[in-house]
Amino acid sequence: MSTLADDAPDSSRLIDAVVEKYADELLALRRDLHAHPELSWAETRTTALVADRLSEAGLRVTALPRTGLVAEVGEGGPVVALRADLDALPIEDGTDDPWVSTVPGVAHACGHDMHVTGLVGAALALAELHGRGMLPGRARLVFQPAEEVMPGGALEVLSLGILDDVERIFGLHCDPSLDVGQVGLREGPLTGAADALDVRLSGKGGHTSRPHLTEDLTFALGKLVTELPAILSRRLDPRAGVSVVWGIVRAGAAHNVIPASGRVAGTVRMLDAVAWADAERLVRELVGQIVEPYGVSAEVSYQRGVPPVVNDHLSTLLLGNAVERVLGDVGHVSTQQSLGGEDFGWYLDRVPGAMARLGTRTPGGVTYDLHQGDLRVDERAIPVAARVLAEAAVGALAVGARHP
Repeated sequence: MSTLADDAPDSSRLIDAVVEKYADELLALRRDLHAHPELSWAETRTTALVADRLSEAGLRVTALPRTGLVAEVGEGGPVVALRADLDALPIEDGTDDPWVSTVPGVAHACGHDMHVTGLVGAALALAELHGRGMLPGRARLVFQPAEEVMPGGALEVLSLGILDDVERIFGLHCDPSLDVGQVGLREGPLTGAADALDVRLSGKGGHTSRPHLTEDLTFALGKLVTELPAILSRRLDPRAGVSVVWGIVRAGAAHNVIPASGRVAGTVRMLDAVAWADAERLVRELVGQIVEPYGVSAEVSYQRGVPPVVNDHLSTLLLGNAVERVLGDVGHVSTQQSLGGEDFGWYLDRVPGAMARLGTRTPGGVTYDLHQGDLRVDERAIPVAARVLAEAAVGALAVGARHP
């Protein structure tokens, strides 16, 4: 899949050669990780595998307090960071591949096994560049735990000061709607803000023949399910693209009994960080107003999750140049902002950077969806990820070295 011309920079040719050299090893690593997924904050085996391999390659490896690690290669400055996330999801693996998950109820259904493998490949290439005196600064590789839980493991990385001296950070995320050999990128917002909402109602129950003697909690729950999304969309700027979607609605156990308790839970998402700042206050206010006429009480648990990922101009340009160096113009495609949440947004609140979408669909094949147990990825995306990340780091370091 290489598109490098004969007159490509020496660093690009070396990156290409190193990734090709380790192609079989990287493929085996991805399948190993997929077969042994680990949930958020429990990525001990994954951390150990990555740490051992990068230490062997001569990188300086530091373990994070719980799980995850940071590896560094190069000397002096500037410093550019690359990030991958380690954790899997509490989802049953529905595939029948030989490397199917061996852990019941846990699967890499978001492609983090691909992210880790791609960053390991980039690390090996950057180590080779450094060994030949061709790395103009330091690359810090962040193998982050717990992306799948709110508010995300990125906050721990930031609290440890790991990005304090970093000038720029890059990341990739699998996108099964793009063909392998394509990478989607856009300047500005790439993802949305995402919060978790859990509301528990309680009130006087009774017989369904006498609803007037109860607080008819089930009716109140139904009102909350339909009215909160509708009202919130009228109280926030419509350009914010607010979306409230329920994943849990529970109440009652018998057809003729009005229950005394119920629960509804879901996500609150929006495209705009300004609206996100006011969302929790407004949601709490509206829940109370919606259920108040029915006499039930509401206990609201609102977990602020992650801000939007917002790619800055120069970082987007550098990452786009890296994609074009690896895949040519045809591989660099535009993409749209989504409502998906990604804790990479916390990093970009602190450090300039950019994230791109890595195509993992086999051309002409099935379009899978993330967070589903049947997710399959075209493994030819592994060397693409490794080469793009390495190229982005080299390009950003070169710019930083020219403009200290």
